[in-house]
Amino acid sequence: MEIRELLEGETGLAHAAMRALRPAYGAEAEFVERVDRVQRPEGYRLVASFAAGREAAAAAGFRTGHNLSWGRYLYVDDLSTAPDARRQGHGAALLRWLDAEARRLGCDQLHLDSGTQPERFAAHRLYYDEGLAIIAHHFARVL
Repeated sequence: MEIRELLEGETGLAHAAMRALRPAYGAEAEFVERVDRVQRPEGYRLVASFAAGREAAAAAGFRTGHNLSWGRYLYVDDLSTAPDARRQGHGAALLRWLDAEARRLGCDQLHLDSGTQPERFAAHRLYYDEGLAIIAHHFARVL
C-alpha cells in the first residue's frame, strides 16, 4: 500500500474512489475540473491510497483553517474507498496519514463530518477505531 498526495494533473487518479462517496461527480472531467479549478485554489488538498493498479483505492480531500472553537485544524471534506477496495485498510491508512499531516502542520485538531445513514455505519466504526469521537451535532440548510 502506498499513500501519497495527489498534485494537480493527478486528480483523476482519485475519481473512481471518490465517486463512491460523491456520485454527483460521475464524469471524471467534471470531478477534476471542480477539484483543480475551484477547490484547490481555496486550499483543498487530495491524498490517496494505492494498492495494485494506477487508480487510487481510496482518497481523502482535506484543508486546514483556523477558528475560535477549534484553533488551527485539519478538516477532512471527503474520505472514500472504492467498493472493491473496502476492508483492506486503505481508509485507516489515510486517517493515520491525515493525523500525521495535521501534527506536522501544527494543527490542534482533526475534524470530519459523516452522514448518519445506515450505509455509513462501517465508516463510523472506522472513525471510532482510529480515535475520533462524536463531539457535536452539525446543522445545515440547503439554500
